[in-house]
Amino acid sequence: MSTENQIIDALAAARIVPVVVIDNPDHALPLGKALLDGGLDVIEVTYRTAGAQAALTALKELPELIVGAGTVVRPDQVDSAVAAGAQFLVSPGLSVEVVQRAQAVGIPILPGIATPSDIMTALALGLSTVKFFPAATLGGPSAIKAFSAPFPGLRFVPTGGISAASVGDYLAIPAVLAAGGSWMVDRALIEAEDWAEITRRTAEAVALAAPATASIGA
Repeated sequence: MSTENQIIDALAAARIVPVVVIDNPDHALPLGKALLDGGLDVIEVTYRTAGAQAALTALKELPELIVGAGTVVRPDQVDSAVAAGAQFLVSPGLSVEVVQRAQAVGIPILPGIATPSDIMTALALGLSTVKFFPAATLGGPSAIKAFSAPFPGLRFVPTGGISAASVGDYLAIPAVLAAGGSWMVDRALIEAEDWAEITRRTAEAVALAAPATASIGA
């Protein structure tokens, strides 16, 4: 399994994390290929559907794809996601029990934070990268900038309400490691098996991220 540093480096390189809801596990493999064809090698499969675990397992056939399990809210889901092949975990909130279980089994986790108190708890748990969710509802880029001042060094992966129109505003912030979104992997496109459109939107997302990445590296 990839180390935490390798996962963080992979997210930082991708800059965009597709947040996917898969109802039919048979869609997992062609979806993963569509993302790779569009230039993204990372995916977050939300643990909200009956087919999520089988989808994670199916994606093992694409070793070049970094696969995460999202919406992990209980310690037992940590174990099932790892068993299914998840290489990192994402949670909508910060549960000490969930984080500690992930740390116990050695898998990177990005818990969701919404307040300074959440951040302080995350730091106490030894975390240096967190999810900011729901980003748009909680103030968007300006909120992340405000959080960054008292917590220098903390990296954020904002998710929730981010679109092609707004993703660049998030990625331009130095404290933002990557941004999560679902516009390129819309559930309706997956159900329709429109892999070509998913690849097109993915390539577009990669292109949108490129200027922000260049400005941070400048």
